[in-house]
Amino acid sequence: MATPPPFMNSNNPNPLTQGSSRLPEDTVIYSIYPDNPLSQDSLQSLHLQILNAVSPFTTSYIWQHEPFTLSIAFHPFPHLKGHLRFGDNLNDEWFTVFLLFRISVAFPSVSIQVHDSDGDFLLIEAAYHLPRWLNPENSQNRSFIRRGKLHIIPQSALPNPTLTESLNFLIENEQAAVAPDSMQSVIQNRIAGYPEKAKLNTHSVRVRVPVSVARVFKHAPCLISLAVEGFYDRDMDSMKHAAKMERFLKGGKGGEEEMVTVAVKMSRAMYAQLMQQRFQAPKCYPMPPKKGDLEAELGMKIACGFEMMYQEKKKEGEEGKGSGWKKYKESLEKSGYFKGLIPGSNEYKRLMENAEEYYKNSSLFSKTRAMLNAPVRQIDEILSLPYSADEFKNEDAPPSDDDSWLYSGEDELNSALQDRQKEMELYELKRKKKKLKEQKDTGASSSLKGEDFDLSELVTTMQGFIHKMSSYEGAEVPNDRDPKEVELDVERFMKDVESVMKYQGDENVTRDMDDDGGSSDMDFGADSNLLMKAADESEDGSDMSDHEDGEDSFMHSYSDVMNNELKSTTLKKSFVHANEQTSVKNEGTSNATEDMDEEFSPVDVDVNLVKNLLDSFACQQGLPGPTSNLLGLMGVNLPKDDNKGK
Repeated sequence: MATPPPFMNSNNPNPLTQGSSRLPEDTVIYSIYPDNPLSQDSLQSLHLQILNAVSPFTTSYIWQHEPFTLSIAFHPFPHLKGHLRFGDNLNDEWFTVFLLFRISVAFPSVSIQVHDSDGDFLLIEAAYHLPRWLNPENSQNRSFIRRGKLHIIPQSALPNPTLTESLNFLIENEQAAVAPDSMQSVIQNRIAGYPEKAKLNTHSVRVRVPVSVARVFKHAPCLISLAVEGFYDRDMDSMKHAAKMERFLKGGKGGEEEMVTVAVKMSRAMYAQLMQQRFQAPKCYPMPPKKGDLEAELGMKIACGFEMMYQEKKKEGEEGKGSGWKKYKESLEKSGYFKGLIPGSNEYKRLMENAEEYYKNSSLFSKTRAMLNAPVRQIDEILSLPYSADEFKNEDAPPSDDDSWLYSGEDELNSALQDRQKEMELYELKRKKKKLKEQKDTGASSSLKGEDFDLSELVTTMQGFIHKMSSYEGAEVPNDRDPKEVELDVERFMKDVESVMKYQGDENVTRDMDDDGGSSDMDFGADSNLLMKAADESEDGSDMSDHEDGEDSFMHSYSDVMNNELKSTTLKKSFVHANEQTSVKNEGTSNATEDMDEEFSPVDVDVNLVKNLLDSFACQQGLPGPTSNLLGLMGVNLPKDDNKGK
């Protein structure tokens, strides 16, 4: 027995563990999780019950590539899982969603998860109705199907949920996770009409095919999907098989195989794939001399598709390789198994033979071979018994279904686009209404123009804006936010400041004050000096025995000291003060009188805010700038200054 590749040990016996999870992009993946842990026997029983429950809907349905299946899995805990490749037929994906909703109703003690290569496509479908906090970054392990409804794990309950946490939350708090009615309505409208809608997706057509193909259709009509896939995905190698037709035309001797007319059921997507591709009939294939025979042309494409599919599956089955071997080989290359050797060298061939021998002795080889051989074995069993064209002569094939839908796809597409457009417009309308309501609550008004513009509303708008929480999506106040989540204990803070000041000695305070020597302009002096001086004056002019009186005395003393320090600076000239009688319009043309009270009067914050905003807006000279951008986000449009210079 060959020595296994170095990375294949007991801890990682299968290098395809990760590779096999990379399914094709057009694949829907689903998992069914029971509420309570089940033994293997109980899980098998549930498996059979679910398949029996959906069989009435799936028996006559023609799947594009693969049928709806379920398998038992034990990682991370016992559950049922499955995946289905829908290809170009999106109806298969939504029919699968319909089946999953029916399963959730028939089995209320399970939670179902479904996604595809795009992610949680149910959330994508209801994108215009999602909660504001829900986005692709935090949607993992949040959406589930349960009891016929879509459920979303709330962020407030589980910020970063694991699969186990989400399933436990659904069991204990199911009602708290039910998605909004608007989302439920969108999903239900998408799957409305099933299973009747699934029948509308089926197209029946009359075709003229070799009797061997007709016999396969009679006993295994579901193989039409593999035949169409073989024809649609053909390459140069597979077309060589169609040129010979060894299996379905008895060695390519077209005259020995009779042709019969039968009705074939397929999906609309399959019919479109056959109709939209041109294909020259092989020389060995008996085509009628009359050109334009649609029944014969479609039959030829289907027969060639059967031949290509049969030969390719047979070849892959004998080798036991297929896609499984490709992923196995890729995992060897990524792990450095071939040591950078040149393909074709003796050492490379030796390592390749070693890997192939090990692969053939693995369970993956036998499973892959059995899977690939399944349709080949089924066709061989059907054609192993005697058959002739006589069994089809007495059967009248019904006429083909109307295929006008194939050429009216533009109308259907426009209808779908219009529905999306209406949904988008409704979403934008709701956003505008919400924005107007927020503006009304904050006093914002974007409709005021010219002389009617009220500057007081600008102040109110700014105050409302700065009290909102900012995020990368904008400023907003979450509904579930506790306004008392962050608090400042002023009493405790002031007490701590006083204790710090009392700890300092009077000697240091006096020395620092003497060394300071005053300040000018923006030189405020040392903060520690102000605090210490305020502490001294507080101790001298107040009775600290009473806590509240002491605190008030401290605040007054601190304010007085601060004002005295700032009085000798030019800082106060840069602000508008409460006791000044000048307006915003003539600000800058008048100065405070020389005999104004020496006391540093308080600053009018609102007036200064408006003044600075207007000055900044004027400097923009009608061009985009920080002020117009900021106010524009709040819904405020400042009027142009038509009286500039007057």
